[in-house]
Amino acid sequence: MDAQGSRNGHRRQFIKGSAALAGAAAVNPGVWAQGSDAPEKKEVKIGFIPLTDCASVVMASVLKLDEKYGIKIIPTKEASWAGVRDKLVNGDLDMAHVLYGLVYGVHLGISGPKKDMAVLMTLNHNGQALTLSKKLADKGAVNAASLAKLMATEKRDYTFAQTFPTGTHAMWLYYWLASAGVNPLRDTKVITVPPPQMVANMRVGNMDGYCVGEPWNHRAIIDGIGITAATTQEVWKDHPEKVLGTTADFASKYPNTTRAVIMAVLEAGRWIDAGLQNKLKMAETIADKAYVNTSVDAINQRILGRYQNGLGKTWDDPDHMKFFNDGAVNYPYLSDGMWFLTQHKRWGLLKDHPDYLAVARQINQTALYKQAAAQLKISVPRSDMRSSKLIDGVVWDGQNPAKYADSFKIRA
Repeated sequence: MDAQGSRNGHRRQFIKGSAALAGAAAVNPGVWAQGSDAPEKKEVKIGFIPLTDCASVVMASVLKLDEKYGIKIIPTKEASWAGVRDKLVNGDLDMAHVLYGLVYGVHLGISGPKKDMAVLMTLNHNGQALTLSKKLADKGAVNAASLAKLMATEKRDYTFAQTFPTGTHAMWLYYWLASAGVNPLRDTKVITVPPPQMVANMRVGNMDGYCVGEPWNHRAIIDGIGITAATTQEVWKDHPEKVLGTTADFASKYPNTTRAVIMAVLEAGRWIDAGLQNKLKMAETIADKAYVNTSVDAINQRILGRYQNGLGKTWDDPDHMKFFNDGAVNYPYLSDGMWFLTQHKRWGLLKDHPDYLAVARQINQTALYKQAAAQLKISVPRSDMRSSKLIDGVVWDGQNPAKYADSFKIRA
């Protein structure tokens, strides 16, 4: 038997003897009845954008965790979220490290070509930030309240950047501004800029502030051009961020491959969160030109929760970016997906209320995730919904999404 066959044979033997099999069968009793669970497609091209939170996808490949499950992950560096969207839709990418709201936007046809999509798992919680230019900070704008005050007294056009119109960063930016009484659609000009280009654009004065993932907020501090006005975990503690996304067609056609990728990426996330040395090794790895292409010191502080705001303040944040957190990060809660829909409705991206729960059930592949988690003996929550209080004190629990979407005073 060749090495590949031997690996698959060992894996099948393990699964047959695993108590976790019962958990997988309980989710969908017919899953394993077809015989071999070998991946239907061995090589999987996974797109990523140069951001710290691509780490679990990259490390699954670098650490060869994918080989344990009979697949080869090929991480593919992309230039923009629009490029990721197009390549997913066209089949040039099999999967992607991708913005939660991008997947939902494509599924509903409000962010480019319409295509049925799938969220396989959440890749990380937390770890994005709101950066304001040093020029604004020098005038006293160092947080949402002082920014709103400056905008009210010093009238001019204020420009802020996000990374994709239906994406996470646009929603965090809008929510943060609105929490201080600023209507992002009326009171500001909002532009779309790919994450790796944020710092360069701020350096030449193209925007007053931006919301993006790391390391591009800390990089602005290192370069002396920006300050951190807020972290996104201040907007929503343990918020969902990037997901492992694919098309519904891919997940349906290659279920074994899809489960294998979920397991490899879950293992990588668990490895990253296992301790200091692993996090530092991850930072060293992804800082490389092939991945994020920045200095290690731009990455390795905030992944440990060591923050500075660029104005002399430093703090340790226990709610920093997490990739696993004992399995609490990765479950694709239906309520998480529904929240993005409520904000799409709030800001006029959706004209009418969708069937929030039905859409989330179509997209979030909870059964596939449960099967993968069961094999790794990772616990899953009892409910597909979770409850969170956001920066404005409003609680989101997924129970009445239409009422929630319409409840905001500041909206489109």
